[in-house]
Amino acid sequence: MLASDKAFSPVMGGTDTMYDMDDDQFTLWQALLKQRIGMMMPYERKSFLVTNLGIRMREIGCSDYQEYYDLLHSGRSGSVEWSLLVDRLTVHETRFFRHKSSLSFISKYFLPEWVERAAEPYTVNVWSVGCATGEEPYTLAIVIDQYMKEKNIESYMGIIASDISLTSIAVGRRGVYHERKLREMDSEARDTYMTRVGEKQYQVNKDMRQRICFTYMNVLEIGKAPVGKMDLIYCQNLLIYFDQERRNKIINGLTEHLLPGGIIVLGSGEVLGWQHPELEKIPYEKILAYRRKSVNDNEANQSVQGLRA
Repeated sequence: MLASDKAFSPVMGGTDTMYDMDDDQFTLWQALLKQRIGMMMPYERKSFLVTNLGIRMREIGCSDYQEYYDLLHSGRSGSVEWSLLVDRLTVHETRFFRHKSSLSFISKYFLPEWVERAAEPYTVNVWSVGCATGEEPYTLAIVIDQYMKEKNIESYMGIIASDISLTSIAVGRRGVYHERKLREMDSEARDTYMTRVGEKQYQVNKDMRQRICFTYMNVLEIGKAPVGKMDLIYCQNLLIYFDQERRNKIINGLTEHLLPGGIIVLGSGEVLGWQHPELEKIPYEKILAYRRKSVNDNEANQSVQGLRA
């Protein structure tokens, strides 16, 4: 089919247009996204896909979806292009101190409990899964540091921040953010943990940046993740991109990285009907969290089951 025979539909303002995507092509792209990164792309989000593909295709001078699809399968150059496209499709809006209820849970429930059972020297290990451009792991670090200073507890903190977007990881490592990303952070915390580096930009202070390890990770390969055992795993606004079966597999994989007594915090409403024999749900308003049972808990459950038998 000649290019002039194809139907056009606008996806951007001005005179720029992109070829319309037929249902067969959309199905092809759906399958590719699901296979490589597990992303669900329902028909209702077709315009989102077309728009973002169109923006990238214009940048490289490509006007045919099949041609671009084939490019993504063309060896090393295809791998590089794929990583750039993933950035366009997966990066979501985020900001510091976004989930107030979850952060309240960490400071009022998780940390007091953790301090009570942990042994000196206190070392808390945290994993921010799907960290995007870094606002989330830095927020977690600030919340933990504030708590420890308030309680006059000398502690160490290590945070792993993982994401599939290399561009987002680079932003997180640099730690420079526009002031609009800080709109929910109080001025005292901002002045303590950040430094103004421009008219409307702030950078996370070096000592805080050094506490966080940003790393590339595809959650579909979580079983291969070189991550140790964690006291806290924080995973919000990530599972919505996957179907229920993949969500369950991801959470099961994350559970393997929890220490006994460790807690995983998930997005409220992102998981339905999921259960794990080694986890117990924590009753806390407006959040979804599970604790990995300790060895003593498992022994007690086995004893009860033995008595019932």
